Amino acid sequence: VQLQASGGGLVQAGGSLRLSCVASGNIVSSNDMAWYRQAPGKQRELVAGIRVDYIEYYPDFVKGRFTISKDNFKKTVFLQMDTLKPEDTGIYYCNKWATMQAPWGQGTLVTVSS
Repeated sequence: VQLQASGGGLVQAGGSLRLSCVASGNIVSSNDMAWYRQAPGKQRELVAGIRVDYIEYYPDFVKGRFTISKDNFKKTVFLQMDTLKPEDTGIYYCNKWATMQAPWGQGTLVTVSS
């Protein structure tokens, strides 16, 4: 399984970015999927999840600002990030939303300047 995230970059606080994650095989259509991030010096954390039935989940710190979606045909998971804050800075990854996860890809770096 390969997970390739893209779309990161440098953005000012209040700005937006749209991340994409293309997965090999049928991982997107067959599994609950999620976006995670790892800030410098911190543990990786979940920022959005989407179930196979398209039910979405967001932790409070991104609720109302981030939107996860997926396209099973394109084997892609998306993360629309609006009203970005400096504390959103980190490397963003997608993976299965499960205890047993696929090998992590390289992720995509998001830097939010104040």
